[in-house]
Amino acid sequence: MRAFSERSSIGHAMSSRFVAGMTIDDALAACEHVNREGIAATLDALGESVTSEAQARASADVYHQLIDAISARGLNANVSVKLSQLGMDFDPALAEQIVGEMVEHAAYVNTFVRIDMEGSPYTDATLAITERLHARPGCQGHVGTVLQAYLFRTALDAERLLEQGIRIRLCKGAYKESPQIAFPLKQEVDDNYVKLMKRLATSGVFCGLATHDEAIVDQMLAFVREEHLPPSAFEFQMLYGIRRDLQRKLAKLGFGVRVYIPFGPEWYPYFMRRLAERPANVLFLLKNVLKT
Repeated sequence: MRAFSERSSIGHAMSSRFVAGMTIDDALAACEHVNREGIAATLDALGESVTSEAQARASADVYHQLIDAISARGLNANVSVKLSQLGMDFDPALAEQIVGEMVEHAAYVNTFVRIDMEGSPYTDATLAITERLHARPGCQGHVGTVLQAYLFRTALDAERLLEQGIRIRLCKGAYKESPQIAFPLKQEVDDNYVKLMKRLATSGVFCGLATHDEAIVDQMLAFVREEHLPPSAFEFQMLYGIRRDLQRKLAKLGFGVRVYIPFGPEWYPYFMRRLAERPANVLFLLKNVLKT
């Protein structure tokens, strides 16, 4: 099913709501479009779990091209990468070397690399690599990572990163995890998200609040008013193609908004996680398929 979907015109049409396109130019065009609406972007070349050094370095080359293009075009954008895309599964040292080169490149042109978080087997290594890279001379402020509110450990991880001034993107989490390590109920995840959201926004370290949940967004807006928080303390982050109305509304209110723009032929795992985590996405897709 994956092979058919990634190669077929039908699969591309189905994914186009959530994936900007297949090429770097597609991603840059999408970035320029959202920038014109006053919205920043994070560019993500889709792919994960490579099995050779050649694949890992080919993935990195795409990111170096993106970093150069962001600088050359003056885009309000940064990049996001998964360590499994850079060889983490078979050579962690190689993955750290490759992502380190990306962070140094980003620092040189004054942009930022977000090391994305994958499933729980990657959590410790992802945090450790982020910390080591952030400690490199000249790289402070140019690398950060993602924490997932559904994991029990996240509050402690957040404090550890905040002490070092490392920027955090807070999300709920999209991977299936055991109830031994993650909150099993949606309400528990939401409650933990709100608690962490408030902690990050008042930490003094710029953070990204990744959610499309309008009830949580409203809680954050109320918290901003109560605490007199400056909009520069944080930004809202959302996925390409989801709640575009809310993205524009928040931008017009003067809040920072960043859209995560994925692209590339290996879109199938990302697309399926988007459908699995939110039933409304499935309904939207079916409605549009029926219209064609």
